Amino acid sequence: MTSIIYHPDYLKHNTGNHPESASRLSYVIKHLEKQGTFKNHPLIEPDSAEISWIQTIHNPDYIKKVEYHCNNEIPFDPDTVVSKDSFRTALLAAGGAIRAVIETYTNSSAFALVRPPGHHAESDKAMGFCLFNNIAIAAKYAQSKGMNRVLIIDWDVHHGNGTQHSFYSDPSVMYMSIHRYPWYPGTGWLDETGTGKSEGYNINVPLLPGATDKDYAYVFNKIFVPVALQFQPDIVMVSAGMDAQEHDTLGGMRLTSEGFATLAGCIKKISDFTCKRTVLVLEGGYQHKELAESIYQVIMAINTEKHLPEIQEDNVSENVLKRVEKVIRIHSHWWNI
Repeated sequence: MTSIIYHPDYLKHNTGNHPESASRLSYVIKHLEKQGTFKNHPLIEPDSAEISWIQTIHNPDYIKKVEYHCNNEIPFDPDTVVSKDSFRTALLAAGGAIRAVIETYTNSSAFALVRPPGHHAESDKAMGFCLFNNIAIAAKYAQSKGMNRVLIIDWDVHHGNGTQHSFYSDPSVMYMSIHRYPWYPGTGWLDETGTGKSEGYNINVPLLPGATDKDYAYVFNKIFVPVALQFQPDIVMVSAGMDAQEHDTLGGMRLTSEGFATLAGCIKKISDFTCKRTVLVLEGGYQHKELAESIYQVIMAINTEKHLPEIQEDNVSENVLKRVEKVIRIHSHWWNI
């Protein structure tokens, strides 16, 4: 059973005429209600994260800066706009990710349907629609509760520069990202592998536009799943952006809702054979109908009893085969892949 974390006040982060709008999340909730999802998966309202937890990732002066910008409705940049309620909403989003971790004590998985998203937010910088890095804060919380080895897999179409930045020299947190490249924010090349004792614990698979369900599944089966099983995490966390969906205007990829379900099946396999704790945190995804259906399909896949078969090379794009080969060549120095 998957707990679903949501608070109606997430809709109070007013971004105006912006892709990351309140309507995208309200559409998701209505779709899940229509599908009867909440009959089997409890809907949980979180509390706001305490400032002390925000400070595990972000420095105090930056937190004050975010509050000032929100109170005065000053955008950080043309992409990252705020309103008077945005600071509290951002605390609530981080609190939603933390509550998802707490829910894994009673259920094997939890999906935090939060906004604003977080994976672009760095320790002292808001960008890419993100104010606080929700999943990074939740990872720190999990570690405080004894889940020492944290795996974060990011399948958002954009590279999670903020999450990578947070743990680039920390071997207790493994970060894996599959994303379009070159694309915003310009980070996430395959040679960004971590530093010091964390070398090999940061895995980027940058793909050209147009990658399909089979391309993504191939990356998971050839790289992410085998390395994750060797890492043996105490909790699996997913930056679950849905903007690689084929109709998403900000993505340029060709994943279907069923493709996201396949990725969720890979996540379930990792969790089942390691820690039996899975947390998903919503990031991007801007076509309302497709976003909602993809989230629904992911929830269903996380709760299936079946493990999906490995994806073979048939119908995998030639450029993806070559890119996977390069990533394996780099990371075989640290992992048996």
